[in-house]
Amino acid sequence: MQDPLHTVTLNFSDGVSRSFSVGAESSILDAALQAEIPLLYQCRSGSCSSCIAQLAEGEAHTRAGASSTLLANEYAAGQRLLCLCQARSDCTFDLDYGSEVGSRVVSEVHAFVDKVERIASNVVRLTLELADGDWLEFRPGQFVQVQVPGFGVLRSYSPASTVASLPKLQLLVRLLPGGAMSGFLQEKAQVEDVLTLSGPFGAFFLREEHKRAPHIFVAGGTGLAPILSMIDSLRQGSGRKPPMLLSFGCATPDALFCLDDIELRRQWLPTLETRICVDREATGELHQGSPVSALREGDVRGPDTVAYLCGPQPMIDAASARLIELGVAPANIFSEQFVASH
Repeated sequence: MQDPLHTVTLNFSDGVSRSFSVGAESSILDAALQAEIPLLYQCRSGSCSSCIAQLAEGEAHTRAGASSTLLANEYAAGQRLLCLCQARSDCTFDLDYGSEVGSRVVSEVHAFVDKVERIASNVVRLTLELADGDWLEFRPGQFVQVQVPGFGVLRSYSPASTVASLPKLQLLVRLLPGGAMSGFLQEKAQVEDVLTLSGPFGAFFLREEHKRAPHIFVAGGTGLAPILSMIDSLRQGSGRKPPMLLSFGCATPDALFCLDDIELRRQWLPTLETRICVDREATGELHQGSPVSALREGDVRGPDTVAYLCGPQPMIDAASARLIELGVAPANIFSEQFVASH
């Protein structure tokens, strides 16, 4: 018996809509890619959330037996991972990025280790330089995958720098006991070592259509990396700079990092306000508490305010709830969970 076909329509945020046919047993992502519709994706196994979309009409379910990063309440609200999703009727999905975003080609490049700096009790800043002839396009907030020499594993990091800084590329790496990248950086890495990178990946990136709106950034730990890239991209852009608030935190003062970089950006950008937070042992101007607890009435400048969150999932959940309470539209909140990798 022939696999019944359903029509799936994808609505991109720039007003473009694309439709295609999909069999009941095929994933919507596979059918879209076969129809040459550019979508954001990476793992194709439900573990990265890059291919997330909002079901607007129709019926579509996650493949039986598949596990995904979606929470039950997110699934109930209509969110779907297209790599695991199968159509049960004609259906329509809304995507929160433009039709051209997914067309960016993933590249594999080589980069030389330029500098390895310990900048906090458990954080290293890794500066790389792309090999001659190699180039890596990415949007502020997206991530790259790095092959860890000698370990045969991949690790994902969002650049703390922008395309304007290429061929130099900066990554912030959290050091973990027994971690593959941690071990390489602490024990083996030498200047001029060659690393293999691929990217860009991810649906967490600065939305150009909101660049004039007030921005709120909430970052925990090395979730600061993509946020720095976003702030620098706004600074490097032409025209009037939007009001910006950065709330950044770590557990203790000795775990904080990039404070000089943040202060420098505050001097460059009169529209940028910063709050530095620690869970405990706060002194001086440090805020005692999480980056979420530092958010307060008056931070949301208007209904068009946009927010970017990067850090541990509990922080993202709390920040989302607080920002909605303060008046940010849920559709204007973008987030990326930071997951530490061994």
